[in-house]
Amino acid sequence: MLTLYELGAPDGAHYSSFSWRTRMALRHKGLAFESVPVRVSDKAAIGFSAQGKVPILRHGETVVFDSWKIAAYLEATFPDTPSLFGGASAAGLCRFVNALADRQWMAALAPACALAVTQMVDAGDAAHLRAGFEKGFGKTLEEMQAARAASLKAFGRALDPLRATLRSQAYLGGAAPCYADYIAMSPLQWARIIDAAPVLEADDTLLSWFERMLDLFDGFARAEPARATRG
Repeated sequence: MLTLYELGAPDGAHYSSFSWRTRMALRHKGLAFESVPVRVSDKAAIGFSAQGKVPILRHGETVVFDSWKIAAYLEATFPDTPSLFGGASAAGLCRFVNALADRQWMAALAPACALAVTQMVDAGDAAHLRAGFEKGFGKTLEEMQAARAASLKAFGRALDPLRATLRSQAYLGGAAPCYADYIAMSPLQWARIIDAAPVLEADDTLLSWFERMLDLFDGFARAEPARATRG
């Protein structure tokens, strides 16, 4: 049995961008898993992992945390399932996309959506998230929200290499998606789940790729309700 410990909101939403990288990786490999929701402020719930962050994958007695390490574990442990990377060289390129998503895409997007995510969790988690965001960005959530338009403009510019690549191929993986695509979609899925306001312009060429990503695996990612439909 594979068990995924991941952030969960009171309404049942799975809202972690890092969790969605792992969720899509598990579906890519055709692996069934049980989801265990965790409150972001409840460190005791994941004390067994000897660290304080999710997602965490538990496979029998093995515990793996960090979405990149989980992907590498799945690739090594289930070699007879579809490859996430497509080879060692491709894994290195996926690692680059992972760093790009963490250090540029999410860094640009997070201030624009920070207030929204605190509004979908309980008071304890909201206080925990507020403290983390405000310490990390050196601004209050309200200041970040006031600068939302500028943050989204920076986010849009940061996505230009992704747009350029997808103009000539269906996925980052080429004709079929790979783990790099799951990494790249994760900021957009995060925003879709936590924020009712769009983060891309209606004519953005990335939307067609994102729609294809939502439709993968019988609409697995699309089945997670968007904030705009949850109210």
